[in-house]
Amino acid sequence: MKQVAWITGASSGIGEEICKQLARKGVKLILSSRNEDKLLALQKELAHPEEHLIVPLDLEHSENFAEVVKQTLEQTKRIDYLYNCGGLSQRAEASETSIETDRRIMEINYFGTVALTKAILPYMQAQKSGHIIAISSIAGKFGFYLRSAYSASKHAIQGFFESLLLEEAKNNISVTIAFPGKINTPISMSALGKDGKAHGEMDHNQATGMPVAECVSILLKAVDKKKKEILIGNKEINAVTLKRFFPKLFWKIIAKQSAT
Repeated sequence: MKQVAWITGASSGIGEEICKQLARKGVKLILSSRNEDKLLALQKELAHPEEHLIVPLDLEHSENFAEVVKQTLEQTKRIDYLYNCGGLSQRAEASETSIETDRRIMEINYFGTVALTKAILPYMQAQKSGHIIAISSIAGKFGFYLRSAYSASKHAIQGFFESLLLEEAKNNISVTIAFPGKINTPISMSALGKDGKAHGEMDHNQATGMPVAECVSILLKAVDKKKKEILIGNKEINAVTLKRFFPKLFWKIIAKQSAT
């Protein structure tokens, strides 16, 4: 029986590339995002397109996730991997960001991700196997300019999934948390600005970042090895080690970095 992987945020960026690489490996996919048209276009590009299932999903509205998961599993019968890639970034200072925007980012990045994970978890527990992957960010390791709500949501992701990792080991369920740095994806395009509207610009940090195909290749190797945590990127990921062992130097260097 083919393995089944559910991918959120499948219509762009890291999620889209995960779909492409897993499909080439012969994995049956469940593709989810808000944009059904993009999912349909992606499905046609994938190896064995007829095998993959499209399940439109909005992480901001998680009230019906339990029913969506139940209906989906009636078709696929099992779920081996859950790749939590869906999310929304930010490009605004904390003082200029409305609390409504803070809540929206947290609702999508944290509560939506947790809600889907909790909806799928009982099925993995019943089959006594599964692997849950959470895509955090290097901003989940330390705060950064224009990312207050985004960084907070990614810090929350780390706390939740580290706890889940410990709790579900008894059920043979693995957890991997990925912390990408500067990756060449369009994440900055949809990032929320101070007015709550899309930033609409491709940031230099993304445009010059690690190719998304390379990022996903590293990620999938880490998942195969059941690593609990993986930092992915170029020299920017060294900041995590710097902050831990040389915090004074870290704050001096990070203050000089470009926000975009």
